[in-house]
Amino acid sequence: MKNSLLFFDIDGTLKDDKQDLPKTTKEAIFQLKENGHEVAIATGRAPYMFEELRNELDIHTYVSFNGQYVVVKDEVVYTNPLNREALQLLTHMAEKNNHPIIYMDQYDMKANVLHHEFITEGLNSLALTLEASPDPDFHKERDIFQSMLFIQDQEEVQYEQAFKDFKFVRWHPLSVDVDPAGGSKAKGIEKVMVHLGYSMDQMYAFGDGLNDIEMLSFVPNSVAMGNAHPLTKKAAKFITKSVDEDGIFYGLKMLGLL
Repeated sequence: MKNSLLFFDIDGTLKDDKQDLPKTTKEAIFQLKENGHEVAIATGRAPYMFEELRNELDIHTYVSFNGQYVVVKDEVVYTNPLNREALQLLTHMAEKNNHPIIYMDQYDMKANVLHHEFITEGLNSLALTLEASPDPDFHKERDIFQSMLFIQDQEEVQYEQAFKDFKFVRWHPLSVDVDPAGGSKAKGIEKVMVHLGYSMDQMYAFGDGLNDIEMLSFVPNSVAMGNAHPLTKKAAKFITKSVDEDGIFYGLKMLGLL
């Protein structure tokens, strides 16, 4: 069997809702690599948010910020930051609506407010905390590859209508990711595929969230987790078991890769 290039989402795919990595998942990843396959991560997270996981799994290729910051074998090969002027206008609108924002570059993240219960609850679901004081000007000084806008369900509609430079993807009941319009995990994956010289039939991807829909639609051998969002399952070619039911291992066996 010729080698393949596989992409795995993190939250709800590699890790369960308690942020645990199932033993069978870790074993499956290392078995894939021993079999000669290339293993990569495709996530909405910033690089510093999953450095420990990359080290644990010995993974050096990843698509982060939902496709806006792409690294191949520890080399940055593609970046797609948010439009600064549009982000400033978004900030003004969010401040007027009392909606907090987190700005993220490849090294750090800063909120524009000192404390907000939506931020705390959202980040807790990712086992993350804001460890430093807020910096409302953080986005003015550097490239921002993704923001988190903390709003309740359906409140994103007003932002979608006002900001065509951005795409708003819900990842939590209290928050949406703010990404560049046209940016996606699929775009980032394509950059990796071309850089490493793989063909489409060698591509595989596993995901569960709304931000995985483009990825699973793009990659021909796509797998949705059993715990995936219904719309995500519709985008995938295959459906495996839930992450906490050895879904990665089961899916790879189903595909004949293990």
